[in-house]
Amino acid sequence: MHHTHSPTAFRRAVQAGEFLVTAEVAPPKGGDPTHMIKMAATLKGRVHAVNITDGSRAVLRMSSLMASVILLQNGVEPICQIACRDRNRIGLQADLMGAHALGIQNILALTGDPVKAGDHADAKAVFDLEAVRLLQVIRKLNQGVDCNDKPLTDGALDLFPGAAVDPQCKSWSGLQSRFERKIEAGAQFFQSQLITDFERLEKFMDTIAAGYKKPILAGIFLLKSAKNAQFINKCVPGVNIPQHIIDRLAKAKDPLEEGMKIAAEQVQIARQLCQGVHMMAVKREDLIAPILDLAGVATVNQLVSR
Repeated sequence: MHHTHSPTAFRRAVQAGEFLVTAEVAPPKGGDPTHMIKMAATLKGRVHAVNITDGSRAVLRMSSLMASVILLQNGVEPICQIACRDRNRIGLQADLMGAHALGIQNILALTGDPVKAGDHADAKAVFDLEAVRLLQVIRKLNQGVDCNDKPLTDGALDLFPGAAVDPQCKSWSGLQSRFERKIEAGAQFFQSQLITDFERLEKFMDTIAAGYKKPILAGIFLLKSAKNAQFINKCVPGVNIPQHIIDRLAKAKDPLEEGMKIAAEQVQIARQLCQGVHMMAVKREDLIAPILDLAGVATVNQLVSR
């Protein structure tokens, strides 16, 4: 029997060409998911789906797959991030089968951050695959075969794969070729690294993304203070928050409120340029709905239709 799901709210919104809103929530560090559930609950009716990170920055957290299942049980549609750093192709395919069986459709295929960046610097990195090859494997699983073209005797998968894109990447040709390879490998949507240079995003949309009709969700990041912005510049590769934003935060009476205003302004700019936004507010996911209010983004259809 072919075990298929009806398309989720996020997949339907992508296919309908709606303005897409997603947000990022970190899985728990430890065994109690209460805080994650509480943060995700503040996003109900405001976002189409919630990304669960997979060992982001190589820092230990609960499995993104298990955390995604917990969100689903709580009526929130997950986008499960899967990185290639910690598992080989056997482990990755095994997890993808489980994801499908448990009703998780949205998968963001990532290469993964280097181990040296994280809190287990002596761990052994795997990187058997990288993002493009992981997308190719997902396509095969969706066609009913494994990565060696052997049939899946207990049914094909029905996953909805997406990928990351960094429009601020220094090398334009590198950005273009990697983006096109991800599309060829089956990516149906793209979420970007946090965007600070919207002229660059516009150029990317016009010259690279335009021909492909796949939604790009611009990464919008809540900066909590000037210090927070400087930390991001120092620690997040490929991100350069401009000085005028740092100055604005430094001058503000209430830097957090100013950070929310900046994020809301960026949502409004992104709306003119691309088909969605991917909201990131580390440890303050409860502020995402208020930022969307400030930006005038309407509520969206409920996350999981039961």
